Amino acid sequence: ENKVKVVASLPCYGETNVDAQRGRGVFERSIAALLKLNKAGYGSDKHPELELDLVYNPGGAFLPGPQSALEVDYKRELYQTYGIEFNNLLTIANMPIKRFADFLAKEGKMKEYMELLVNSYNPSTVRGLMCLNTVSVGWTGALYDCDFNQQLGMDIVGRGTIIDDESRRKSLSVFDIRALADLDEYDVRTDNHCFGCTAGSGSSCSGAVAD
Repeated sequence: ENKVKVVASLPCYGETNVDAQRGRGVFERSIAALLKLNKAGYGSDKHPELELDLVYNPGGAFLPGPQSALEVDYKRELYQTYGIEFNNLLTIANMPIKRFADFLAKEGKMKEYMELLVNSYNPSTVRGLMCLNTVSVGWTGALYDCDFNQQLGMDIVGRGTIIDDESRRKSLSVFDIRALADLDEYDVRTDNHCFGCTAGSGSSCSGAVAD
């Protein structure tokens, strides 16, 4: 009725890999949900207004393969095995934060993975970074440059408003701005995890950002 676009995470088209990454039974429930969406018209050429995109992220400390090639594999395997259709596959790199950072630390691979991200830096990805044209909004209205910064509590901060002491600045919220253009004067907050969005073909909410 509202023609909502659906973006669903499915890190592999095989049950073993998905359940190893997300937990036992996740793949089976994901397939059931995708079949229901197909039945409602999502992902079909007959209903282009009902878009269904899937998201892939690697199952380890490596970068995604070419997005276009992976999409071909996903569409073939999901349709032949389950009769599932979808529109686009989006590839997203694993960011070295939160649970994946814990995994890297446990496996002793944090340094190796960070070196991979830094050495795979692709300057052509910068113009397509989501932090340049998208914001994430927390449940309190707090504004973030991206959802990864939101996970880390790195909210956008104002330049002139002091709160507890002179070393801290007020976090901006949706109640502090009239339009998104008001955020143009603020610098994007960056840290080491940002190399995850500029490595290889890049990474964003819309998938790869460069060839």
